[in-house]
Amino acid sequence: MRPVRPHPGDTLYADPMNGLPARRLLLVHAHPDDESINNGVTMAKYAAEGAHVALVTCTLGEEGEVIPPALAHLTADRDDTLGTHRIGELAAAMAELGVTDHRFLGGPGRYRDSGMMGTEQNRRPGAFWSADVDEAAAYLVGVIRELRPQVLVTYDPDGGYGHPDHIQAHRVATRAAELAAEETYRRDLGDPHGIAKVYWNRVPRSVVDEGFARLRAAGGTASFPGLASPEDVPGVVPDERITAEIAAGEAIVAAKAAAMRAHVTQIAVDGPFFALSNDLAQPLFAREYYELVAGEPGAPAGERERDLFAGVRS
Repeated sequence: MRPVRPHPGDTLYADPMNGLPARRLLLVHAHPDDESINNGVTMAKYAAEGAHVALVTCTLGEEGEVIPPALAHLTADRDDTLGTHRIGELAAAMAELGVTDHRFLGGPGRYRDSGMMGTEQNRRPGAFWSADVDEAAAYLVGVIRELRPQVLVTYDPDGGYGHPDHIQAHRVATRAAELAAEETYRRDLGDPHGIAKVYWNRVPRSVVDEGFARLRAAGGTASFPGLASPEDVPGVVPDERITAEIAAGEAIVAAKAAAMRAHVTQIAVDGPFFALSNDLAQPLFAREYYELVAGEPGAPAGERERDLFAGVRS
Protein backbone atom coordinates (compact mmCIF):
# COMPACT_ATOMS: atom_id res chain seq x y z
CA MET A 1 0.00 0.00 0.00
CA ARG A 2 1.40 3.40 -0.94
CA PRO A 3 1.50 6.06 1.79
CA VAL A 4 -1.27 8.64 1.71
CA ARG A 5 -0.05 12.22 1.99
CA PRO A 6 -1.97 14.27 4.57
CA HIS A 7 -3.93 17.18 3.18
CA PRO A 8 -2.21 20.50 3.92
CA GLY A 9 -3.09 21.70 7.39
CA ASP A 10 -4.10 18.30 8.72
CA THR A 11 -2.79 18.12 12.27
CA LEU A 12 -4.04 16.69 15.54
CA TYR A 13 -6.65 19.35 16.15
CA ALA A 14 -10.28 19.76 17.09
CA ASP A 15 -12.42 20.54 14.05
CA PRO A 16 -14.57 23.55 14.98
CA MET A 17 -16.78 23.13 11.89
CA ASN A 18 -17.86 19.59 12.76
CA GLY A 19 -17.34 19.88 16.50
CA LEU A 20 -15.11 16.82 16.47
CA PRO A 21 -12.45 16.01 19.08
CA ALA A 22 -8.75 16.44 18.40
CA ARG A 23 -8.11 12.70 17.95
CA ARG A 24 -10.19 10.82 15.40
CA LEU A 25 -10.01 7.07 14.74
CA LEU A 26 -11.81 5.18 11.96
CA LEU A 27 -12.13 1.40 11.83
CA VAL A 28 -13.42 -0.55 8.82
CA HIS A 29 -14.72 -4.08 9.38
CA ALA A 30 -16.53 -6.71 7.33
CA HIS A 31 -19.27 -7.94 9.69
CA PRO A 32 -20.78 -7.07 13.07
CA ASP A 33 -18.66 -8.72 15.83
CA ASP A 34 -15.31 -8.39 13.98
CA GLU A 35 -14.73 -5.03 15.65
CA SER A 36 -15.27 -6.29 19.21
CA ILE A 37 -13.03 -9.33 18.79
CA ASN A 38 -10.22 -7.45 17.05
CA ASN A 39 -10.40 -3.95 18.48
CA GLY A 40 -12.67 -3.87 21.54
CA VAL A 41 -9.94 -2.69 23.91
CA THR A 42 -8.67 -0.09 21.44
CA MET A 43 -12.13 1.32 20.74
CA ALA A 44 -13.18 1.48 24.38
CA LYS A 45 -9.87 3.01 25.46
CA TYR A 46 -9.92 5.84 22.96
CA ALA A 47 -13.64 6.48 23.42
CA ALA A 48 -13.10 6.76 27.18
CA GLU A 49 -10.23 9.19 26.57
CA GLY A 50 -12.48 11.46 24.51
CA ALA A 51 -11.31 10.59 21.00
CA HIS A 52 -13.87 10.31 18.22
CA VAL A 53 -14.08 6.61 17.43
CA ALA A 54 -16.03 5.70 14.29
CA LEU A 55 -16.81 2.23 12.96
CA VAL A 56 -17.88 1.42 9.41
CA THR A 57 -19.18 -2.13 8.96
CA CYS A 58 -19.44 -3.34 5.37
CA THR A 59 -22.20 -5.97 5.65
CA LEU A 60 -24.88 -7.09 8.09
CA GLY A 61 -23.37 -10.57 8.43
CA GLU A 62 -26.47 -12.22 6.98
CA GLU A 63 -24.71 -15.51 6.19
CA GLY A 64 -23.43 -16.14 9.71
CA GLU A 65 -24.23 -19.21 11.76
CA VAL A 66 -26.21 -18.83 14.99
CA ILE A 67 -25.19 -20.17 18.40
CA PRO A 68 -28.37 -20.04 20.56
CA PRO A 69 -30.89 -22.70 19.44
CA ALA A 70 -33.76 -20.31 20.20
CA LEU A 71 -32.44 -17.95 17.51
CA ALA A 72 -31.61 -20.58 14.89
CA HIS A 73 -34.61 -19.49 12.81
CA LEU A 74 -32.78 -16.24 11.90
CA THR A 75 -30.30 -17.93 9.54
CA ALA A 76 -30.17 -17.33 5.80
CA ASP A 77 -31.58 -20.77 5.00
CA ARG A 78 -34.64 -20.20 7.21
CA ASP A 79 -36.13 -16.74 7.95
CA ASP A 80 -33.11 -14.84 6.54
CA THR A 81 -33.48 -12.16 9.20
CA LEU A 82 -30.09 -12.54 10.85
CA GLY A 83 -28.75 -9.33 9.33
CA THR A 84 -31.51 -7.21 10.82
CA HIS A 85 -31.00 -8.91 14.18
CA ARG A 86 -27.28 -8.24 14.09
CA ILE A 87 -27.88 -4.51 13.66
CA GLY A 88 -29.24 -4.58 17.20
CA GLU A 89 -26.36 -6.71 18.46
CA LEU A 90 -23.86 -4.25 17.03
CA ALA A 91 -25.63 -1.31 18.65
CA ALA A 92 -25.55 -3.10 22.01
CA ALA A 93 -21.84 -3.89 21.59
CA MET A 94 -21.03 -0.27 20.74
CA ALA A 95 -22.90 0.89 23.85
CA GLU A 96 -20.64 -1.36 25.93
CA LEU A 97 -17.55 0.19 24.30
CA GLY A 98 -18.82 3.76 24.59
CA VAL A 99 -18.78 4.23 20.81
CA THR A 100 -21.61 6.37 19.45
CA ASP A 101 -20.61 6.63 15.77
CA HIS A 102 -21.16 3.31 14.01
CA ARG A 103 -22.37 3.04 10.43
CA PHE A 104 -22.89 0.53 7.64
CA LEU A 105 -21.13 1.11 4.33
CA GLY A 106 -23.65 2.76 2.02
CA GLY A 107 -26.36 2.24 4.67
CA PRO A 108 -27.70 -0.95 6.32
CA GLY A 109 -28.06 -3.75 3.78
CA ARG A 110 -26.36 -1.96 0.88
CA TYR A 111 -23.91 -4.87 0.65
CA ARG A 112 -24.72 -8.43 1.65
CA ASP A 113 -22.48 -10.89 3.47
CA SER A 114 -20.69 -12.98 0.82
CA GLY A 115 -20.31 -16.19 2.82
CA MET A 116 -17.09 -18.17 2.91
CA MET A 117 -14.69 -18.28 -0.03
CA GLY A 118 -15.85 -20.41 -2.94
CA THR A 119 -19.52 -20.60 -1.95
CA GLU A 120 -22.40 -19.65 -4.23
CA GLN A 121 -23.18 -16.67 -1.96
CA ASN A 122 -20.06 -14.96 -3.38
CA ARG A 123 -21.87 -14.55 -6.69
CA ARG A 124 -25.27 -13.41 -5.46
CA PRO A 125 -26.47 -9.94 -6.51
CA GLY A 126 -25.46 -7.42 -3.89
CA ALA A 127 -22.75 -9.58 -2.32
CA PHE A 128 -19.92 -7.43 -1.01
CA TRP A 129 -17.32 -9.68 -2.64
CA SER A 130 -18.73 -8.90 -6.09
CA ALA A 131 -19.06 -5.14 -5.50
CA ASP A 132 -17.11 -2.67 -7.63
CA VAL A 133 -14.29 -1.49 -5.36
CA ASP A 134 -14.34 2.14 -6.50
CA GLU A 135 -18.10 2.34 -6.15
CA ALA A 136 -17.98 0.93 -2.62
CA ALA A 137 -15.00 3.11 -1.74
CA ALA A 138 -16.95 6.25 -2.64
CA TYR A 139 -19.31 5.62 0.29
CA LEU A 140 -16.31 5.45 2.61
CA VAL A 141 -14.68 8.53 1.08
CA GLY A 142 -17.70 10.51 2.23
CA VAL A 143 -17.19 9.27 5.77
CA ILE A 144 -13.46 10.01 5.71
CA ARG A 145 -13.96 13.54 4.44
CA GLU A 146 -16.70 14.16 6.99
CA LEU A 147 -14.80 12.84 10.02
CA ARG A 148 -11.24 13.60 8.88
CA PRO A 149 -9.62 10.78 10.91
CA GLN A 150 -5.88 10.79 11.51
CA VAL A 151 -5.82 7.00 12.01
CA LEU A 152 -7.43 4.17 10.01
CA VAL A 153 -7.54 0.53 11.15
CA THR A 154 -8.50 -2.32 8.81
CA TYR A 155 -7.34 -5.77 7.63
CA ASP A 156 -4.31 -6.90 5.67
CA PRO A 157 -4.68 -7.91 1.98
CA ASP A 158 -5.68 -11.46 2.99
CA GLY A 159 -8.35 -10.12 5.31
CA GLY A 160 -6.63 -11.82 8.24
CA TYR A 161 -7.79 -15.30 7.26
CA GLY A 162 -9.02 -15.24 3.68
CA HIS A 163 -12.71 -14.48 4.12
CA PRO A 164 -13.90 -12.70 0.95
CA ASP A 165 -15.64 -9.90 2.84
CA HIS A 166 -12.52 -9.23 4.91
CA ILE A 167 -10.39 -9.10 1.78
CA GLN A 168 -12.89 -6.76 0.13
CA ALA A 169 -13.00 -4.56 3.26
CA HIS A 170 -9.22 -4.18 2.98
CA ARG A 171 -9.49 -3.27 -0.70
CA VAL A 172 -12.29 -0.75 -0.14
CA ALA A 173 -10.63 0.88 2.89
CA THR A 174 -7.30 1.15 1.07
CA ARG A 175 -8.87 2.62 -2.05
CA ALA A 176 -11.03 5.03 -0.08
CA ALA A 177 -8.00 6.35 1.81
CA GLU A 178 -6.31 7.04 -1.52
CA LEU A 179 -9.34 8.66 -3.15
CA ALA A 180 -10.20 10.78 -0.09
CA ALA A 181 -6.82 12.50 -0.36
CA GLU A 182 -7.10 13.27 -4.09
CA GLU A 183 -7.75 16.95 -4.78
CA THR A 184 -9.83 16.31 -7.90
CA TYR A 185 -11.91 13.34 -6.75
CA ARG A 186 -15.63 13.86 -6.04
CA ARG A 187 -15.57 17.26 -4.35
CA ASP A 188 -19.29 16.73 -3.73
CA LEU A 189 -18.17 14.29 -1.03
CA GLY A 190 -16.28 16.98 0.87
CA ASP A 191 -12.84 18.53 1.00
CA PRO A 192 -9.84 16.23 0.44
CA HIS A 193 -8.35 14.59 3.51
CA GLY A 194 -5.23 12.47 3.86
CA ILE A 195 -5.11 9.92 6.67
CA ALA A 196 -1.85 10.23 8.57
CA LYS A 197 -1.50 6.61 9.72
CA VAL A 198 -2.95 3.31 8.49
CA TYR A 199 -2.76 0.12 10.54
CA TRP A 200 -3.59 -3.52 9.90
CA ASN A 201 -5.02 -5.76 12.63
CA ARG A 202 -2.38 -8.20 13.83
CA VAL A 203 -1.65 -10.71 16.60
CA PRO A 204 1.95 -11.66 17.47
CA ARG A 205 2.78 -15.35 17.34
CA SER A 206 4.14 -15.38 20.91
CA VAL A 207 0.89 -13.96 22.30
CA VAL A 208 -1.18 -16.57 20.48
CA ASP A 209 1.05 -19.39 21.72
CA GLU A 210 0.93 -18.06 25.29
CA GLY A 211 -2.83 -17.68 25.17
CA PHE A 212 -3.39 -21.25 24.04
CA ALA A 213 -0.88 -22.54 26.59
CA ARG A 214 -2.91 -20.76 29.27
CA LEU A 215 -6.09 -22.30 27.90
CA ARG A 216 -4.62 -25.80 27.93
CA ALA A 217 -3.22 -25.31 31.43
CA ALA A 218 -6.70 -24.37 32.64
CA GLY A 219 -7.97 -27.65 31.24
CA GLY A 220 -10.15 -25.84 28.78
CA THR A 221 -13.45 -24.43 29.97
CA ALA A 222 -16.66 -26.06 31.05
CA SER A 223 -18.63 -23.91 28.62
CA PHE A 224 -17.01 -25.28 25.46
CA PRO A 225 -16.43 -28.95 24.58
CA GLY A 226 -13.23 -28.44 22.60
CA LEU A 227 -10.26 -26.20 21.98
CA ALA A 228 -9.49 -24.19 18.89
CA SER A 229 -5.92 -24.08 17.60
CA PRO A 230 -3.54 -21.16 17.04
CA GLU A 231 -4.21 -21.55 13.31
CA ASP A 232 -7.81 -20.46 13.94
CA VAL A 233 -6.71 -16.97 15.01
CA PRO A 234 -6.69 -14.46 12.11
CA GLY A 235 -3.86 -12.03 11.46
CA VAL A 236 -1.10 -13.91 13.28
CA VAL A 237 2.40 -12.76 12.31
CA PRO A 238 5.94 -13.03 13.70
CA ASP A 239 6.46 -10.74 16.67
CA GLU A 240 8.83 -8.45 14.79
CA ARG A 241 6.02 -7.39 12.44
CA ILE A 242 4.13 -5.76 15.31
CA THR A 243 4.61 -1.99 15.49
CA ALA A 244 1.90 -0.98 17.99
CA GLU A 245 0.52 -2.54 21.16
CA ILE A 246 -2.56 -1.16 22.90
CA ALA A 247 -3.22 -2.03 26.53
CA ALA A 248 -5.75 -0.74 29.04
CA GLY A 249 -7.05 -1.37 32.54
CA GLU A 250 -9.45 -4.03 33.75
CA ALA A 251 -12.55 -1.91 33.15
CA ILE A 252 -11.69 -1.49 29.46
CA VAL A 253 -10.97 -5.21 29.05
CA ALA A 254 -14.30 -5.94 30.75
CA ALA A 255 -15.98 -3.62 28.25
CA LYS A 256 -14.46 -5.63 25.40
CA ALA A 257 -15.78 -8.87 26.89
CA ALA A 258 -19.22 -7.31 27.34
CA ALA A 259 -19.22 -6.09 23.74
CA MET A 260 -18.35 -9.57 22.53
CA ARG A 261 -21.20 -11.02 24.64
CA ALA A 262 -23.58 -8.53 23.03
CA HIS A 263 -23.06 -10.37 19.73
CA VAL A 264 -25.24 -13.14 21.12
CA THR A 265 -25.77 -15.02 17.88
CA GLN A 266 -22.05 -15.19 17.09
CA ILE A 267 -19.97 -15.33 20.27
CA ALA A 268 -20.07 -17.07 23.65
CA VAL A 269 -17.71 -15.73 26.34
CA ASP A 270 -16.49 -17.61 29.41
CA GLY A 271 -14.10 -15.52 31.51
CA PRO A 272 -10.84 -14.99 29.59
CA PHE A 273 -11.92 -17.35 26.81
CA PHE A 274 -14.55 -17.32 24.07
CA ALA A 275 -15.92 -19.47 21.27
CA LEU A 276 -17.58 -18.86 17.94
CA SER A 277 -20.26 -21.11 16.42
CA ASN A 278 -17.78 -24.00 16.22
CA ASP A 279 -17.91 -24.20 20.05
CA LEU A 280 -14.11 -24.34 20.28
CA ALA A 281 -12.49 -22.27 23.02
CA GLN A 282 -9.84 -19.68 22.25
CA PRO A 283 -8.21 -16.90 24.27
CA LEU A 284 -9.79 -13.47 24.58
CA PHE A 285 -6.88 -11.08 24.10
CA ALA A 286 -6.71 -8.24 26.62
CA ARG A 287 -4.08 -6.42 24.55
CA GLU A 288 -4.44 -5.58 20.87
CA TYR A 289 -1.72 -5.35 18.25
CA TYR A 290 -1.20 -3.59 14.94
CA GLU A 291 1.19 -3.17 12.06
CA LEU A 292 1.73 0.35 10.72
CA VAL A 293 1.62 0.22 6.92
CA ALA A 294 1.34 3.91 5.98
CA GLY A 295 2.53 6.99 7.81
CA GLU A 296 5.39 7.84 10.12
CA PRO A 297 6.00 5.66 13.19
CA GLY A 298 5.68 7.33 16.56
CA ALA A 299 8.27 5.17 18.30
CA PRO A 300 12.01 4.60 17.80
CA ALA A 301 13.06 1.79 15.46
CA GLY A 302 12.65 -1.57 17.12
CA GLU A 303 10.15 -0.31 19.71
CA ARG A 304 6.39 -0.58 19.68
CA GLU A 305 4.06 2.37 19.75
CA ARG A 306 1.71 2.43 22.74
CA ASP A 307 -0.59 4.99 21.13
CA LEU A 308 -1.97 4.79 17.58
CA PHE A 309 -1.82 8.61 17.41
CA ALA A 310 1.88 8.70 18.35
CA GLY A 311 3.81 10.93 16.00
CA VAL A 312 0.72 12.63 14.57
CA ARG A 313 1.40 16.37 14.57
CA SER A 314 -0.21 18.39 17.34
